[in-house]
Amino acid sequence: MKLLKRLFLLVVVLALAAGISFWLRPVSYFIAANELQMRFAGAENGYVEVAGYRVHFVVEGPADGSPVVLVHGLGGRAEDWRHLAPWLTRAGFRVYMPDLPGFGRSERPADFSYSVHDQAEIIVGFLDATGLKQVDLAGWSMGGGIVQHVAAKHPERVRRLILLDALGINEMPNWDTRLFTPTTPEELEQLDALLVPNPAKVPGFVAQDILRVSNERAWVIRRAIASTSASDATDGLLPQLKMPVLIVWDAGDRIFPISQGEKMHSLVPQSQLTVVHGCGHMAPVNCAAQIGPKMIEFERR
Repeated sequence: MKLLKRLFLLVVVLALAAGISFWLRPVSYFIAANELQMRFAGAENGYVEVAGYRVHFVVEGPADGSPVVLVHGLGGRAEDWRHLAPWLTRAGFRVYMPDLPGFGRSERPADFSYSVHDQAEIIVGFLDATGLKQVDLAGWSMGGGIVQHVAAKHPERVRRLILLDALGINEMPNWDTRLFTPTTPEELEQLDALLVPNPAKVPGFVAQDILRVSNERAWVIRRAIASTSASDATDGLLPQLKMPVLIVWDAGDRIFPISQGEKMHSLVPQSQLTVVHGCGHMAPVNCAAQIGPKMIEFERR
């Protein structure tokens, strides 16, 4: 009986400690849960050195599968693809999801620009470091701008290009870019409203931890935004692309409105535009069931 009491007390103490830890650092638990979700789906983690920087990536799918590389957006990480990647792996593709420098588990170098152009060179270096000669290349948001530059400068490396609510068209945003580094719960709510339709209310303790993490990493995002210029625009690059291009856009995206997706479509004669609904800017996270089959159909052509 004494042993049972001690075990029960130990369980209670551990549960209490875990509860307090979750209360103080819920973001860490959410990130760990996403990482575990991908591990259970068969994903593996790896690191390569690119341009002198340590770059983390996640890979899943059959080793002999046709390679697909997914590039996340500003402030994102490899795990943002956790819902979409399984659609591709079940279809037989080998899916690589790098963390861009400054994000996820990759190095955050103080001497890096975090510009679209330099991140595009990192992706080319990632292909070299992993021995990928030619891939289907997809990018979401800022990642979409990055992959357009890769495809334009290194067309021999890109078999098919997929753009998801992508940066690129030379238009000024009609929202405050400072919201990407929120400093108050009110700013966090405004950011959520930009990213997703009808966002759920974030509990106060979770919001405070999100703001803590945002403050720690804000310098990277601010540098990336500050480095953005008219030279990043792809209006002039898109007509040069010769590979098949799939453009996926949410009809109600408030970050990059659907008109920008339509303009990209008009600039690439061989492109296909697929419009999804109810996802907001977070389409790859919230609407994988809408996007996955379209990507597979496109890549199997």
